[in-house]
Amino acid sequence: MSTLTVTRRTRLSTVVLILLAPILIALIAAPWWAGRADLRLMGEIALYMSLATLWNLLAGYAGLVSVGQQAYVGLGGYLFFALTMLAGIDPYVALPLAALAGAVIAAPVAVLIFRLRGAYFAIGTWVMAEVFRLSFAQVSALGGGSGTSLSASIVRGMADGRAAREAMAWWLALGVAVLVIGAVVLFLRSRQGVALTAIRDNEVAARSLGIDIWRSKFIVYVVVGGLTTLVGCLIFLQKLRISPDAAFSVNDWTAFVIFIVVIGGIGTIEGPIIGTLVFFALRETMADLGTLYLIALGLVAIVIMLKAPRGLWGFLRDRYNIEIFPLSRRVTGLNKGA
Repeated sequence: MSTLTVTRRTRLSTVVLILLAPILIALIAAPWWAGRADLRLMGEIALYMSLATLWNLLAGYAGLVSVGQQAYVGLGGYLFFALTMLAGIDPYVALPLAALAGAVIAAPVAVLIFRLRGAYFAIGTWVMAEVFRLSFAQVSALGGGSGTSLSASIVRGMADGRAAREAMAWWLALGVAVLVIGAVVLFLRSRQGVALTAIRDNEVAARSLGIDIWRSKFIVYVVVGGLTTLVGCLIFLQKLRISPDAAFSVNDWTAFVIFIVVIGGIGTIEGPIIGTLVFFALRETMADLGTLYLIALGLVAIVIMLKAPRGLWGFLRDRYNIEIFPLSRRVTGLNKGA
């Protein structure tokens, strides 16, 4: 007799789930075994992984190819500085408030730029980022065009001692990375996520099935905007200084993120994670090459796009049929003797 069961789990995903707990415990304990420089690097990796995962949700699933996500990174940094330095709000309270404000601001931005399609949409997102940059450059209370530093009293108030502040910054970065990846997995497994995948695969067919395409994309854009704002807060909390050019840098917060997603595998959850690790491995080994480093990154991207158009993880998934975070359900059969 054959019993059929419907499940999302695979053998690999089960193994990864078992290993996830000790890995997380080891990462949480990093302040006790990692050096200060290693801790800052790991925090940067976690934040870039969050940015890449969010951009992948936007472009890889909702089909919204944005080249202006630096708008929300910079917005997050400036909102955090404004809430803590000008409004006197506790930094730990300012973080969720900034994320909420980022989502609220993303709503009218979405209504405006959703009127554009294709390349015009991408250009529109970049123009909005420039509007944000020029606007904050006029705020003299936050240093205008030259920027400002987070006051020492706020920095000291976050934790007692430099080591404790470094540990807190790492825990916040790790927590946001876990939050973002977990939220994306749960969202894509929900009914709304299934609708989003249907839109990505065939927008016309999705509309014929009654899926509200505009509403689905709007929700994704607003949520991604809010979470990207939160990541921006943590980026400049680590840096302790902000300026318009650094906050709204298209290279740092969009170009590198797109590179990460493309080489890792767009439209997959695992892709941005793999891509981030590859990007930082290349950066740490070739950063001393100067401008040749950027040329090398471009060559790596070209080779991967030619040899593995769906990215490194897409190549592995297609070749070996493996998934760490399976989204689709599958039917398995279990044969039993009569």
